[in-house]
Amino acid sequence: MANPLKCDLCSKPATVHLTQIVNNKVHKVDLCEACAQAKGVTDPSGFSLADLLLKASLNPEPETPAGMRCEKCGFTQADFKKHGRFGCPVCYEAFNGLVEPMLENMHNGTAHAGKIPVRALERKSLYDRLTKLEFDLTEAIKSERYEDAARTRDEINQVKQAFTQQPAR
Repeated sequence: MANPLKCDLCSKPATVHLTQIVNNKVHKVDLCEACAQAKGVTDPSGFSLADLLLKASLNPEPETPAGMRCEKCGFTQADFKKHGRFGCPVCYEAFNGLVEPMLENMHNGTAHAGKIPVRALERKSLYDRLTKLEFDLTEAIKSERYEDAARTRDEINQVKQAFTQQPAR
């Protein structure tokens, strides 16, 4: 079993785990229940994660210049740190340098790939295979490779049979 994380403030076992991006770097804070309550983590109205991170960090980083601002809503990097969300959709472009590293660190990349139901993926795979085989059959016939064409035809029939045997939903 893995060693439990310890509170960054008092070294007791941590039960509250916080993450925030500060100056384009990911900062994680682990707190015990007592320290979390003492810092106001359980009370969202009086809690500032940015302040806690700066106090708990062994190497606090200086604030960046206040030059970064959304042109549409006027939101600043400090506003983002304070509220934990952006002011408008344009903020995502204005603070791209802040968001990209955060997403890269949290997820496997920055492009959403979506999810595909397993059955749909299987059907697409069979359809793609069938399309390739039909192309191969046409090419084999054009170049008069009739034995290859016969093998390809048989494989096409097998794929079509598998395609029609899949349950419809």
